[in-house]
Amino acid sequence: MKKFIASLITSFCLTSAWAWPDKPVTIIVPFPPGGSTDLIARTLAPKLQEKFGGTFITDNKAGATGTIGAAIVAKAPPDGHTLFVSSLGPFVIAPHLLQKVAYDALKDFDYITIAVQAPNVLVVPANSSHKSMAQVVTYLKANPEKMTFASSGNGSSDHLTAELFWLQTGTTGIHVPYKGGGPVMTDLLGSQVDSSFMNVNTAMPQILAGKLRALSITSAKRSPLLPNVPTLEELGIKEANVYSWQAVAAPKGLPSDLKAKLHAAIVSSLNDPQVKPKLLELGFEIVGNTPEQFTSYQAAEFARWKKLIETRNIKAD
Repeated sequence: MKKFIASLITSFCLTSAWAWPDKPVTIIVPFPPGGSTDLIARTLAPKLQEKFGGTFITDNKAGATGTIGAAIVAKAPPDGHTLFVSSLGPFVIAPHLLQKVAYDALKDFDYITIAVQAPNVLVVPANSSHKSMAQVVTYLKANPEKMTFASSGNGSSDHLTAELFWLQTGTTGIHVPYKGGGPVMTDLLGSQVDSSFMNVNTAMPQILAGKLRALSITSAKRSPLLPNVPTLEELGIKEANVYSWQAVAAPKGLPSDLKAKLHAAIVSSLNDPQVKPKLLELGFEIVGNTPEQFTSYQAAEFARWKKLIETRNIKAD
């Protein structure tokens, strides 16, 4: 009897995957339109539609640092008609910052792939007296709580990178949180703040224009976009590699064959000759790892940021 039931379940899963999509597929983005995560979702949607047919719709469900959209996905049927494209925040950061979230990041999702990643880069205004990261570290040690580090908000990737940098160098600075990356850029260009561990995608145009100076990058190796900018590790600052990333997930319980098809289609789309060069120009690195690799990485990142947030007593507000 058990074998018969198992056979029926397998048959149902295969049949449902074979028929998929038999209605519109909603790709939920937990942030407003216009950001990096929204860009990745809207890049993937037409490519997946080409490969599978049907209709793929990008739906922005912003709020509560991305956790509103994440909760919607976690509660959706695992039939492939609801997908989730998000940055790392709802997956590995927000659960530690907020007192309560309506999902379990370790249990409520099937992780399909990390689509892209991009490091952060410490930038200062072009007229800053800081010419190198070594000068910054020396200054911070001699002048604790003097240099300002702007971020797009408490618990954001740029904020956590600064906290990690201070922890690893035994220094302190002043965190200045803003509501989003736009105001950070405005005040940084106007020298109202001293520095920011800004995402390389955001910083590149102003670096190329000569309005910002890049001092160091948080990637494991130098970026081809900024070959003359040293990594933190090169400078002797260990365990401070940080990447912002955008990934694709689904509600827990997605049929394995459908997960495999989605994974293959997403990786193929990211490496499409019409897509890949544009993403690389924007500073993204194509990842496209396996569901197993993503699941393992998510758990490691979850533990890493939990430890930092608790150690540094970081709050959402």
